[in-house]
Amino acid sequence: MTRPNAIDDGPGSTLPFRGGTAGALAPFILFLSGVAWLSLSGAPDERGFWPILLAAIAFGLALARDRHRYCETLIQGMSQPIVLLMIMAWLLAGVFAALMRASGLIDALTGLAGSLGVVGAGFVIAAFLIACVVASATGTSLGTLILCTPLLYPAGIALGAAPPVLLGAILGGATFGDNVSPVSDTTIASAATQETDLGGVVWSRLRYALPAAALAMLAYGAFGAATGVTGTNPASEANLLGLPMIAAPLVVIVLLLRRSHLIEGLLAGIVVAGLLSLSLGLISPSQILYIDTERFSARGLLVEGMERGLGVSIFTLLLMGLVATLEASGILGRILDAVRDRTTSARGAEVWSFTTVSVAVLLTTHSTVAILAVGPFVRRLGERFGITPYRRANLLDITVCTYPFLLPYCIPTILASSLTADPELQRISPLQAGLHNFHSWALLAVIVIAILTGYGRDRTLAN
Repeated sequence: MTRPNAIDDGPGSTLPFRGGTAGALAPFILFLSGVAWLSLSGAPDERGFWPILLAAIAFGLALARDRHRYCETLIQGMSQPIVLLMIMAWLLAGVFAALMRASGLIDALTGLAGSLGVVGAGFVIAAFLIACVVASATGTSLGTLILCTPLLYPAGIALGAAPPVLLGAILGGATFGDNVSPVSDTTIASAATQETDLGGVVWSRLRYALPAAALAMLAYGAFGAATGVTGTNPASEANLLGLPMIAAPLVVIVLLLRRSHLIEGLLAGIVVAGLLSLSLGLISPSQILYIDTERFSARGLLVEGMERGLGVSIFTLLLMGLVATLEASGILGRILDAVRDRTTSARGAEVWSFTTVSVAVLLTTHSTVAILAVGPFVRRLGERFGITPYRRANLLDITVCTYPFLLPYCIPTILASSLTADPELQRISPLQAGLHNFHSWALLAVIVIAILTGYGRDRTLAN
């Protein structure tokens, strides 16, 4: 199995930087420092990260010993199929969300939940469970965020849920599914790199995922209610008119369950949403697309929806270009070489496995890429100390399902934040979204405790 975004410049070829490892890391450190500064200064949206990323890329170019190759590596990183897939998904997700909101589905869901008494912290727990089910069934955390956030976030706010905790719950549910779903790319990659069966990996993973989910639900219940908001919004004939629009996201989910492409699912959802809302009289044709003669431009739900995806799309392009240059420097290989001979026990092997995959995901910001990068190393190290394939696969997958869903410079938190960018709603920053993702925090605590105590380790093999 090959890494999907590796830059191939020949055997043993790496991109050299002035200052060696420190020079290769310096642009990424600049980016992280800028993200931290913006987040703490109150300007943490993805558009604010653009100039920081440009500065980091320019800094890397100045440090690169081969500037032409640096630029080629940058462009190759930006043009990976997975990057283009994410950008297309962001743009289509914006259109889908715009149609859902304009058609009145949010009001219908709010009214229905209010009538059933699912408000405040109760709605936050429900949102977490819904996201868990969708992500587990479809195997895509990003697709779950795209589907669930535009529906559950505005409805939950109207029903008295605390906005940061609500978004954290949706993000946490997406994390759960990405971690345990048998069709998730991280589950498949972790099982494949450890040369073991998928069913056994999923079954053994529940001993870690379920306790983390239980802890997360307790936290969502404790902190999920907004202060001073009753969240009562009983259903009426008027606000239930948009309820048939639930067919559109259901179409997307069914297509994803049938292993259709994410783009196919989103396009089908947009078509169903458009036709259904027009036929029911929920929106007019002019709302979908019209000509603004005063501004000499086309406007409407289609245009405005795609504009919502521009911020995260440009961020994704720049970030993945920077990550490609870092990967091409060979840093991960040097880290693995440095730790290979420093392990003396099963616990030590697990600590190093956890550490190396943590470094990989922190540097690449991509869960599957991190697993593919260090998976063979973890397999050889684990086999040396008798650690079972299931345990090794769980160490890999659980670790990579924490950081990207917590840190404000990673795609999942950036995407979740961008989906709250509505003038009528409270915008949640990537930092806030990650901090309130109680499931990923619990999952990180569970795996660290499991390593230190040996919980879940097969003692018939590992000492």
